[in-house]
This record gives sequence, structure tokens and C-alpha cells, in this order.
Amino acid sequence: MSQTPGPPPFQTALLAGALAGTTVDLSLFPLDTLKTRLQSSAGFFASGGFRGIYRGVGSAVVGSAPGASFFFVTYEATKSLLLSSSDVKSSGWHHMAAASLGEIAACAIRVPTEVVKQRAQAGQHGGSSLQSLVAILSQRPAIGLTGVWRELYRGWGITVMREVPFTVLQFPLWEALKAWGRERKIRTGRGLFGDIPLGGGKGKEVSAAESALYGSFSGAVAAGVTTPLDVLKTRVMLSTQREHQGIGHIIRTIYQENGIRPFFAGIGPRVMWISAGGAIFLGSYQWAVNAMTEDRKREEGLR
Repeated sequence: MSQTPGPPPFQTALLAGALAGTTVDLSLFPLDTLKTRLQSSAGFFASGGFRGIYRGVGSAVVGSAPGASFFFVTYEATKSLLLSSSDVKSSGWHHMAAASLGEIAACAIRVPTEVVKQRAQAGQHGGSSLQSLVAILSQRPAIGLTGVWRELYRGWGITVMREVPFTVLQFPLWEALKAWGRERKIRTGRGLFGDIPLGGGKGKEVSAAESALYGSFSGAVAAGVTTPLDVLKTRVMLSTQREHQGIGHIIRTIYQENGIRPFFAGIGPRVMWISAGGAIFLGSYQWAVNAMTEDRKREEGLR
């Protein structure tokens, strides 16, 4: 008997991902704002300090659900395809590849909303998502439609460079911890937190609480390691068309002026944010998947 439940259906991954993305972005938005301001080249207080910590929340709301849905639909489909075509039924390489493709798909939506959000968080263009978006779109007469497109996708490369290593660390670790949790559940007859009802992980699947714990730990590890890439992404996204600089130039400038320390600016809020975010994101995703799976089994049993 296999200890690994099959992947969730497309609709389940779509809806569960949307719920998870919206929940985590809204609940942890203030920490994300503080992290962005700490990493801004203008400085923490010049970028807003502790004031207006919900600036940019509109763009986060718009991008959360579709971005997370794109990620999980791609992740689950790719993982299922790779595992079904391989003799090895549990491999970190499969999870790495699936998570990487999932992040690239999600970035198609995430990057424009992230650009607008971070500029609002840093107090640029008036400090709201709408004002930041209008400011970018208003540049069309000067830079053309292609220029506006590039402005909205400013930081695409560094975002992918940050997200892929992050997911390569987080998701295989999360999957490995879940596999350990399933094995423990089968061996002992109960989950890590005892028996939990609907959405909690009946049968062989781990509970939402267990998934949240594993997601928190794996997220914290990945967040700490990839903080320098996050700093570079923030600097690129906050730069304007006029002051746009290459990633190599930004790295040299930061190091020559302040050494290695700025590359870890905001590491505390980032690790806290992503550790808590990993718990909420992967816990709520697992809850939704488990709940919808139970509902589907119940409906099939009534037929």
C-alpha cells in the first residue's frame, strides 16, 4: 500500500491555492511592508517607517489568489507527471523541478503586482496601489507600450532568481517532512497532534496543523538563505526608469558602500514573515485540500 496520497484534482489545487495565497498575503502584509522599507535604498524612515503599513494592500489582494493558484496547479501537475513517469516514487528532484516551474508560472502574475505593491509600500507615487499603477501607466507617451510593460515587469529576472532557489529549498523540505509525518501516522495510528476532524487529514494524509508546522520550518530555512536575493529584488523594483541599473552594478555599489551587511537587511522580518507565512500558506492549502477531498469522497459514497 502506497504511503503517498495521489495529487489533488485541478479544481482542488486551483481553489485551495487561491485560498492559501489570499489568506497569507492579507494576514502578514504589515510585516512585508516593514521588510520592504528596511531594504529600500532610501532608508526605513524615509520610505514610511511604521506609518501606513497597509499601503499597497490593493495590489496584493488582486495578485494573491491567481498567483497562488497558478503556482499550485503547475506544481501539482508537474509533480504528478514526473512521479508517474519515474520508477522512483518519492524524489526531492521531482519536487524541486515542480516547485521551480510553479514559481515561474506564478511570477507572470506576481511580478507586476509586486512592483506596484512595493512602490506603494515605500511611499512612491503617493503611497497607494492605484497611484503607483497610474504613475507607471502614465509613462506610456514617453517610453511607449513596451517601456510600460518592462516597467511593470521590472525585477522579473531577479524575482525568478530569488523564488526558484527559495522553492528548491522550501518545497522538497516540506514534502520530506510530510512524508515523515505520513509514515509516523501509519506506524503509530495517529497524527503529530492527535486526531483532527474535517480538513485535518484523515486516512494517510497529514493534518493541516502538521502541514503548517512543516511549512513554517521549511519557509524559515529558505527565507534566511535567500535574503540577499530578496534585497536585490527590492532594490531593482524600487528603482525608476531614470535610475535603472543592472544587478551587477547594484551588487557592487551595495558592497563598496556598506560591505556585506546590507545584503541581509530585513532578514528578521523576512524570516518571521515567511515562517508565519509558510504555516498559514501551506497549512490553509492542506486544510482546503483535505476538506475538499473528504467532501468528494462523501459525495461519491452517496452515489
